[in-house]
Amino acid sequence: MKKIAVAGTGYVGMSLAVLLAQRHQVVAFDVNPIRVEEVNQRRSPIKDALIDSYMQTRSLNLRATLDAAQAFKGADFVVICTPTDYDPKTNRFDTQSIEVVARQAIALSPHSTLVIKSTVPVGYTEKLKTELGHAHIVFSPEFLREGMALHDNLHPSRIVVGERAERGTIFAGLLREGALDTEVPVLLTNNSEAEAIKLFANTYLALRVAFFNELDTYAAVHGLDTRQVIDGVGLDARIGRHYNNPSFGYGGYCLPKDTRQLLGSCEDVPQDLIRAVVDANCTRKDFIVREVLRRQPKVVGIHRVIMKAGSDNYRASSVVDVMERLKSKGVEVIVYEPLITAPEFMHSLVMRSLDEFKRRSDLILSNRMSPDLHDVAARVYTRDLFGGDS
Repeated sequence: MKKIAVAGTGYVGMSLAVLLAQRHQVVAFDVNPIRVEEVNQRRSPIKDALIDSYMQTRSLNLRATLDAAQAFKGADFVVICTPTDYDPKTNRFDTQSIEVVARQAIALSPHSTLVIKSTVPVGYTEKLKTELGHAHIVFSPEFLREGMALHDNLHPSRIVVGERAERGTIFAGLLREGALDTEVPVLLTNNSEAEAIKLFANTYLALRVAFFNELDTYAAVHGLDTRQVIDGVGLDARIGRHYNNPSFGYGGYCLPKDTRQLLGSCEDVPQDLIRAVVDANCTRKDFIVREVLRRQPKVVGIHRVIMKAGSDNYRASSVVDVMERLKSKGVEVIVYEPLITAPEFMHSLVMRSLDEFKRRSDLILSNRMSPDLHDVAARVYTRDLFGGDS
């Protein structure tokens, strides 16, 4: 049994902590006392039904602490899962939280292997190894969906570790032994290649969303049936009938910032496509706003601002961006979002009653059609064709 410290109790940290605590001693470290208390009370601090279930019903060797020494001392691995938000001023991720944790871990437990799970720029891990004088730092990308993080760790599409020496094999084995699937592809690479895998994978997903959104825009402008076109395109086995549902744009914590980070890393690289992916998302939101304004609503209701079903996160939500654009045009906007407890969101009224929300809205925007809106479907504006996020 190994001792593993997990720094950060967001989607990545909590799903990994639960996965690894099935067979190993895991100590979760966070600076937020509320999150620490929730973990120690066997409650998930983030919205993920499977994490909640495992926390309450499984025997997990897991505890949380605010004390870095308790977490890091004697740990075989310190897994860093802190947020790296994109900074538009520098065109790079803000990696300060990683560096703070890394310095703490090295000071408290110099023989530990540090594994960075936070998304970082290409070349960052090797640079950090040099700056800190610590050779045992590894980057291992995560490929998780919000609200499905533990599920995706239990059923991983692949395991990538940016270390080809023994410690890379060992860490990959820890992830693999916790999974429920037995045939999991494992790829051991260099750190910079692992970082590139993460950014290019998310940029491709964003590209796919943008492509089908532009297909939908074309169909709307020319009066075509979008679903018929998508069905026909998707029957080509090289394209497939997945991840093809039109939306208001790609959003969430990962795709917007990862595409921008990759674009920011391409200053000396001849490219057009990555820039186009970023620009296409803005163009799509502008199109949605024009379509809404064309209907001349007096009051627009925003039905849910969360990024996707099953999530409790609305960071970089495409719906929020559309809402901002509408408000800048002078449109009155009201919001129905049960997860928001404040009376206002972005200076717009948050409605507690769904019935009152429906009554007051001339037009209701919903990124994904909800059964709650079927009785007012004639007043709902959505681009959702398939009833899901894929």
